[in-house]
Amino acid sequence: MPFFPLWLKARGLDLQAIGYVLATPILMRIFAVPVFNRAVDRAGNLRGGLIAASFAGAAGFAIVGFAHGFVAILFAVAVASLVSCPLNSLTDAYALNGLRARKRAYGPVRLWGSAAFIAANLGSGLLLAVIAADQLIWLIAAAFALLGVAALWLQPLETAATTETSRAPAEGHLWQSPRFFAIAAAAGLIQASHALYYGFSAVDWSAKGIGSTAIGMLWGLGVAVEIALFAVSGRLRLGPAALVAIGAAGAVIRWVAMTFDPPLALLVLIQCLHGLSFGATHLGAIQFIARAAGDRRAAAAQGDLSTLLAIANAAATALSGLLYTTLGDHGYAVMAAMAALGGACLVLARPTPNS
Repeated sequence: MPFFPLWLKARGLDLQAIGYVLATPILMRIFAVPVFNRAVDRAGNLRGGLIAASFAGAAGFAIVGFAHGFVAILFAVAVASLVSCPLNSLTDAYALNGLRARKRAYGPVRLWGSAAFIAANLGSGLLLAVIAADQLIWLIAAAFALLGVAALWLQPLETAATTETSRAPAEGHLWQSPRFFAIAAAAGLIQASHALYYGFSAVDWSAKGIGSTAIGMLWGLGVAVEIALFAVSGRLRLGPAALVAIGAAGAVIRWVAMTFDPPLALLVLIQCLHGLSFGATHLGAIQFIARAAGDRRAAAAQGDLSTLLAIANAAATALSGLLYTTLGDHGYAVMAAMAALGGACLVLARPTPNS
C-alpha cells in the first residue's frame, strides 16, 4: 500500500486527485468497520469474516486495476476499501481471543505483522526495478489473495465465554462505558500524534541533506524497535493502561525532541522511541479493549477502536500539512501536546468500584 500513490500517478492522476483517493479508505473504515464487525460478532465467526474480507479485498483491488480515470478509480477504491477495511480489527480480535484461550501473549505473534511490513516494502521497492509502476496494483491484489488463503488455514474459535474475564454481557454497548471511551481516546490521540512524522519526516529530512538510504534506515529502525518490544511483551508485567501511559510518555519525549531539529546521530536515538510511542500504545489499547469486550463482541470492540483511530488520524493528517507549512519542525510541539492530552485521558480509564 505505501507504493499505491505511484500507481495512481502512473494512471495520470494529479496530486489533488491522489489525495482524494488516498483519503477514501479512511472514510470507508469509519462507516464500514462498525457495521461489518458487528455482523461478524452476531454470526460468531471471526474466521469466516477474515476469509470473506480477504478475498473480497483481492477482488476489489483487481477491479481497481482495470479502472481508468479519476471517477472510476475513486469509485473502485471506495468499494475495495469498503469490503477489506475490517481486516486489521478482525485479525486483532481473532488473535487476542485465540491466544488468550491458549494462555499465550499477543505481542510475540503481532511482531510478524511489523516484520512483514518491512519485508513487503523492501520487496516492493526491489520489484519496482523490474516492473512498471502501473502494474503495482496487482501486488496489492495478490497480497489480499494470499491473506485469504492463510485465513482458510485458521481454526474456528469457540465463541462462548470460557473464563471470568471474558464473560462480558452480550447486551449493552461499549460506548456507554467511560473507561472504553477514555482508553480509545487516549490511544487515538497518541497514535494520531504520529501524523506529522508519517506525512513529512522523509520530506523534511531530505530537504536537510539526509540521503534516501539513511531515511529508509531511520524508518526501519523505528519498526525494528517496535518488533523488539512485541517480542518481549509476553514477559512484561504491565497492565494495558500502563502500556498506553508509557506510549504517551514516549511520544511526548519523541516529539519534543523533534522540535529542536536534531542531528542525524540523535535522530537514531529518537527513532528508538517508536517502540514506545506506537508499539506500547498499540499493545495496551487492544488488550484493554479485548478485556472489556469479551469473546462475544470482540470484533465490534476492535472495530470501534479502529474507527476512533481512523477519525483521529484523518483529522491529524489534515492538520499536519498546515503545521509543516507554517511551523516546520516546531509543528512537532503540537504533536507532543496531542500525545500529552492522550495520556491525560487515561485518568478516566481508572477502574471504579462499580466498573
